[in-house]
Amino acid sequence: MFLLAFSEGSSIQLVPDGTLLIHVALILIMIWILNRTFFRPINEVIASREKNKGGRSSEAEEIMRDVDAKREKYELSMRDARSKGYDIIDKERSKALAKKDAKVASTKEAVALVFETETANLDSETAVAREDIKTEAEQLANKIAATILKA
Repeated sequence: MFLLAFSEGSSIQLVPDGTLLIHVALILIMIWILNRTFFRPINEVIASREKNKGGRSSEAEEIMRDVDAKREKYELSMRDARSKGYDIIDKERSKALAKKDAKVASTKEAVALVFETETANLDSETAVAREDIKTEAEQLANKIAATILKA
């Protein structure tokens, strides 16, 4: 019969008969037996795993909360340490600027004092030089006048 189905040609026609009901009944019986012997125990194992997983999950969540709390504490302490470090850097920078300003001011004062003393020395030397030039000019004028008068 099997060979006849292939040898007939172009199409196979299946006509439902009484065996269809037997096949459906066998499938339903097989499902009932598999549910009783295989699927129900597997579902119980899966349910117990889910229940146990829930306990482990709460442990994991507690550990994650602890980790998050410690991370927040760490980040807060790092921020505090950075801000303290920046404050120390700013204080040291302001001290260095104050020292620099004090040195610049003392140097300016020293330069101003040297400038004043050198200006006073230059003025006194200029006055002495003018007096010397004036006396030399008078002596030279007298010599020239004497030479002109002699001639």
